[in-house]
Amino acid sequence: MIREFTLTAAVLAGSTAMGQAAEIRLGYALSENSHYGAGAMAFEETLTQELGDAFTVRQFPNSGLGGEREVIEGMQIGTIDATIASSGTLSNFVPEVGVFDIPFLLRDLDHARTVLDGEIGDQMLAKFDDVGLHALAWGEQGFRHITNSRGPISTPEDLAGLKIRTMENPVHLKAFEALGAAPTPMAWPEVIPALQQGAIDGQENPLSVIVSANLDEVQKYASLDGHVYSPAIILVSQQLWDGLDDDQKAAFDTAADAAVAAMRDYVDNVEAEGVATLRERGMEVNILDAEQKQAFQDGLADVYTEYEAEFGKELMDSIIATQ
Repeated sequence: MIREFTLTAAVLAGSTAMGQAAEIRLGYALSENSHYGAGAMAFEETLTQELGDAFTVRQFPNSGLGGEREVIEGMQIGTIDATIASSGTLSNFVPEVGVFDIPFLLRDLDHARTVLDGEIGDQMLAKFDDVGLHALAWGEQGFRHITNSRGPISTPEDLAGLKIRTMENPVHLKAFEALGAAPTPMAWPEVIPALQQGAIDGQENPLSVIVSANLDEVQKYASLDGHVYSPAIILVSQQLWDGLDDDQKAAFDTAADAAVAAMRDYVDNVEAEGVATLRERGMEVNILDAEQKQAFQDGLADVYTEYEAEFGKELMDSIIATQ
């Protein structure tokens, strides 16, 4: 689906003035049959409903424009127009959003959605304007779990020495190091080959990714610990945003809201059916209970002190207190 096009404010102004459709390059890491794909399709369909044929959205799934970091860097210089990306990559551009990646900070999906849809989430979105990007809305991936080829993970001791792929996210790295694992940052396009070759033992992702990426084909064990809630984000380049008029900006906001709803629906469905799906595919799935999860939280006590110093105890307490 790769098409050659670079959208700039000048091209946008010229094409809309002449009545030609402006093409938007929308890249994302996962397949079209994923929560990212569901969000991208809802965004495209809604934008067409709102603005007719003024824009043509060109989707580049499966990292067709590169890994998430490469795509976001491309957006900053105007060679890529839009993306749906994970929060783990975003902290390299706006470090403050890393607060959402603190293990066990967000209790459940309702709590996470309330935080992201409220004042705290809005304040974080606004910070992207300072780095050459415009954030439209918080999407969703769900709570992250561990898969691996060594055995079930039920206690922190089971992580000892486990070479586990993480995102390029210092918040995640600190947590897994504290628990005794050997976290290995790696861009998503490299993960499946690394698992196949045994270069890493496992990885951690929400059920939405584990199921849609068919990780059961390269991993035997899935341990559902829900250690981190994983938001996603819908971004457009600053060049694109600055070239829109007020009506078009409103339409993009509406399209982003539709994308969020589609992603959350996808996550809800996977949360309801994902475990059965993975077991049908042959994975061994264990679900940690509250006491088992507490053992992991206890193992992160020292790291929490570091998180409070980095992100601010007041912010963390505000997130915890959100109802």
